[in-house]
Amino acid sequence: MDNTDAIAALAALAQTTRLDAFRLLVEREPKGVPAGELARLMAVPQNTMSAHLSILARAGLVSGERRSRSVIYRANLARFREVALFLLKDCCGGRPDVCAPLIADLTPCCAKAEAND
Repeated sequence: MDNTDAIAALAALAQTTRLDAFRLLVEREPKGVPAGELARLMAVPQNTMSAHLSILARAGLVSGERRSRSVIYRANLARFREVALFLLKDCCGGRPDVCAPLIADLTPCCAKAEAND
């Protein structure tokens, strides 16, 4: 990932509705959410939600799959991982002791999800 890709992804998330939509899609992984349902859940007009989803899709953060008359949107967790790793690359100048608290903060959310499986 280069600066341009990272900036596009971060810019796509730098808006309240898009950030909330992305977070909701992450919560609904791996099933995804139909576009219309996503708009209803967020109380956003469908055409507005469509525009937001297009921006997220151009940034590679979501993808849509047509199923019959619906488009099911899913978060692209691999792309989000790339963005997070880009931000953390060479974390704290190679000083793992400085990054340890950040890693500890990230670990419980994943460990909790694995324990529930």
